[in-house]
Amino acid sequence: MPLRILVFYGSVRSAREGIKAARFVTNQCRIRGHDVSLIDPIEYPLPLIDKMYKEYRPGEAPDVLQRMANLVTAADAYVIVSGEYNHNVPPAMTNMLDHFLEEYFWKPSAIVSYSAGSYGGVRAAMTLRSMLAELGMSSIPSVLPIPKVQAAFKDDGAPTDDSWFKRADKFLNELEWYAYAMKTERERPCQRTECDTMLVKPAPGK
Repeated sequence: MPLRILVFYGSVRSAREGIKAARFVTNQCRIRGHDVSLIDPIEYPLPLIDKMYKEYRPGEAPDVLQRMANLVTAADAYVIVSGEYNHNVPPAMTNMLDHFLEEYFWKPSAIVSYSAGSYGGVRAAMTLRSMLAELGMSSIPSVLPIPKVQAAFKDDGAPTDDSWFKRADKFLNELEWYAYAMKTERERPCQRTECDTMLVKPAPGK
């Protein structure tokens, strides 16, 4: 059964290289038969966050936010493709993710990190782990780090080294396991009070 997978990419730089990695992951998910969408902040130019999606009345969210919300809400799993800015997550990525919350609950995420150097953006990946957990879409144990991203893929996402296919295959196998398991549990019939308890985060200090 195909999954709905949403790939987030978080750079708006004019000479960005990470988009190649995002295209590679998107292509690999499609080859596996899934329904995949790529969220590129250049194509979804959200303003700096003022109100979250849930804070708008139905039908009043800006068009770009509503289009993005439709994809976020429908997704069964998320892939976060992130570079590393000053050992941290790019601001465009943080801004995109922070517009939503409950829409992510009880769905898995997977981190693809990259950099122009040898470390593959792993320091940003560690920051993302705690962020994604707080958003309600905890990341799978594996990370797919990509060093020297500028040389790893062609513009269309095709890898320059076939070993990336094997690495991506193992990574996506793990994401699928979590996605199918959590999808089954989300669709499990349950008592209304039980579901309400599961889906509402407690207030701070509770």
